[in-house]
Amino acid sequence: MLGYYENEEATKEVLKDGWFYTGDLGYFDKDGFLFITGRKKDVIVLKNGKNIYPEELEILINRLPYVSESIVYGKPDSRDGDLTLCTKIVYNPETMQEMFPDKKKEEYHDIIWQDIRNKINKSMPAYKYIRELIVTEEPLIKTTTQKVKRHEEIKKILGNS
Repeated sequence: MLGYYENEEATKEVLKDGWFYTGDLGYFDKDGFLFITGRKKDVIVLKNGKNIYPEELEILINRLPYVSESIVYGKPDSRDGDLTLCTKIVYNPETMQEMFPDKKKEEYHDIIWQDIRNKINKSMPAYKYIRELIVTEEPLIKTTTQKVKRHEEIKKILGNS
């Protein structure tokens, strides 16, 4: 890659000493395999310096059978100036109805919250615990290639909090 077309500033940010810096973060394991943990611009940094890669938690959340998609984000906490780890989950209505036929939509939040607490949080260190949950049927904001527009979605969520 020679650079971004007519954008010298963007080119300087990503090309350094002949290397292309993608913004992806990762590590090599003892066998030399590369594992991508997330994107530099998406890392949630807590006041204590701990880094949280939202993609790591989203992978776990998306394994829940009724979850269509999710987003994990840090919400500013006015009490202590830190970030509260939150998630917005889009559930599949048909799957929820099949799995919980005797439950009403109003009860889905509590069902999902139990799974977050018992299946996700318990498998993580305390600083990675999800503390708040939004549950919806409404799809997340996406690009034309169906990638979640993370920053637009977070802006929408925080604007409504």
